[in-house]
Amino acid sequence: MLTRIKSVYMFINERGTVTTQQLVDEFGITPRTIQRDLNVLAYNDLVHSPTRGKWATTKKKVKMSS
Repeated sequence: MLTRIKSVYMFINERGTVTTQQLVDEFGITPRTIQRDLNVLAYNDLVHSPTRGKWATTKKKVKMSS
């Protein structure tokens, strides 16, 4: 699960702003699962939703390890 959440974060970070549907299509998981992952990222102040159904990363610095 953490690997998927990290991948979701990196996908959003690379593209700037993405829709929930783009994430569903990219990762092949249900909208509910994507929403749970986004909730984890939002709780940790790593992503925010500038408009309903769209997501972008915050300015918070993140250390990425393998």
